Amino acid sequence: MAILNTMKEEKDIDPNVDFFSATVYYSIGIEPDLFTCIFTMSRVSGWTGHYMEQAANNRLIRPRALYVGEKNLDWVPVEDR
Repeated sequence: MAILNTMKEEKDIDPNVDFFSATVYYSIGIEPDLFTCIFTMSRVSGWTGHYMEQAANNRLIRPRALYVGEKNLDWVPVEDR
């Protein structure tokens, strides 16, 4: 809970469930380099199900969200950033 509170106070981030899963993975001896693989493996069936549902209905389903970043900015090459 201390880490959760620190993340919220210092970075204004509400961690998702994977934040807590990482501590469990680490506690049972899984190397941190494998966390992303485990995250992905546990979600592939859900992602596949979403794709199949969208393909069957010939409709792309996207969550509703509002972009809050800056708009209409000039493009700058990576070397000049």
